[in-house]
This record gives sequence, C-alpha cells and structure tokens, in this order.
Amino acid sequence: MTALVLRNDKDGCAVLTLNRPDKLNSLNVALFAELDAHVDAIAGETDRIGLVMVRGAGKCFSAGHDLNDISAGEKPPRPHFQAGIIEKLANLPQPVITAVHGHCYTGALELALAGDLLVCSENAKFADTHARWALTPVWGMSQRLPRRVGLPKAREMMFTCRTYTGREAEAMGLANICVPDADFDAELDKLAKTILANSWFSHRANKALLMETDGLPLAAGLGHEIARSRGRGPDMADRISAFQNKTAKVS
Repeated sequence: MTALVLRNDKDGCAVLTLNRPDKLNSLNVALFAELDAHVDAIAGETDRIGLVMVRGAGKCFSAGHDLNDISAGEKPPRPHFQAGIIEKLANLPQPVITAVHGHCYTGALELALAGDLLVCSENAKFADTHARWALTPVWGMSQRLPRRVGLPKAREMMFTCRTYTGREAEAMGLANICVPDADFDAELDKLAKTILANSWFSHRANKALLMETDGLPLAAGLGHEIARSRGRGPDMADRISAFQNKTAKVS
C-alpha cells in the first residue's frame, strides 16, 4: 500500500509530503492517521531533527478536507481527531514550515496554518470555503487565521470564500514569503539551510517562549520570559569560539 504521508530526512530537516496526488492530496482520516504517527515520532527526535517541513506531492499542497469522506459520514477513531493532530503539529518543539503550491483550501489551510512559517509559490491559491458548504470550522480556522492575518482580513476570507493568490497571501501576512514557481524548491532548500545553521536549542527555546506568551499582556509576557528562559544552550561556547577564530583569521 502506498504511504499517504511520505517522510524524507535531509541534513536535520524532516520533510513530510502529503501523498494523494491523484486526489489533489485531499485530507481523509487515513492520511491524518499517518501524519499523526510521523508527528509523534519527530517530537521525540530533537537531537537529530531541527526543522520540519510539510508539503504536498504533485500539483498542489492540498485541495482540502475530502468532501467524499464528509458526505459518506467519515468515522475518525476519536473525537476531534484531525484538530488534535494539527495542534500536535503546531506544538512540535522544532520550527515547522508549511510549503504551499497550488491549491490550499479550507481544511488544507487549517493544516497549513499550523506552520511557524508559511512559504508559498506564486501559483498558490488560498481560500476558506466553509461557508460555501454550510460548514463551521473545527480544525482551528477561526483562531489561527485571524492571528495570522488580523480579524478584518479573516472576516473577509471567511465571509466571501474567495480565492487569494500567493502574492496576495504574502501581502496580507498569510504567507511569510512568496517565490516564483520555478524557484520554489530552491528557495525552500535555502531557507531550511539558513534555519538549520542556527542553534537548534535556541529555536526550540524561542518557539516555546512565543507559544507560551501568545496573547499575554506585555508585562506578563516579559515576566514569563525572565522566569522561563532556557538560558544558554550547550552549543553556545563552540559557536562563539568558531566566530572568534574566524574573525581572528580575517583580521
């Protein structure tokens, strides 16, 4: 049986690829079950995985929640199954990049919003179409989308159900970066190398602080940072020494 989520590790980056290209990577219970297993494994591999990337095989990231599954009355193994997996992905200790090309609609957008960074190609197409189908979000759209783009823009996306291009997504802050289609893979590789070159300890510590203080008043957040900072990482001395040696050689 062909895997519905592929994992490929490269130089400390775990790439998870949604693999239903014949169905435009539409999201069903079986795919989420495989994604769940990968996320659980990666959460315990901080010593060798410093970054996670989620992307789609074939023509697009994902066309969204499989409507055939919805109409057939899909039966997940536990309540809030998909939402819980998206939350686990968002809460991974490692930084998470979601890489979007082509379609990224509704449930797929909810999955993409789990990324700390969202990178898209110019041909990306984003939409929240819950209202088109008389559905209400249960995978995080009403919470993560306004936190990403602001409440007025989230209202616009949710009420109109219109489609937004990659450049529009970048302009509204939905995507951190939008790149030409031909450069998509190369730019993802460049970004991954840039992030992985920095301290994995600091990435995990910084992500934890950002998550723990999200929504707190400034004073409370500052107090939390002081009290909960993880301090110096085990690689600090080596990094400073390497920089000093490099500077000494240049001078």
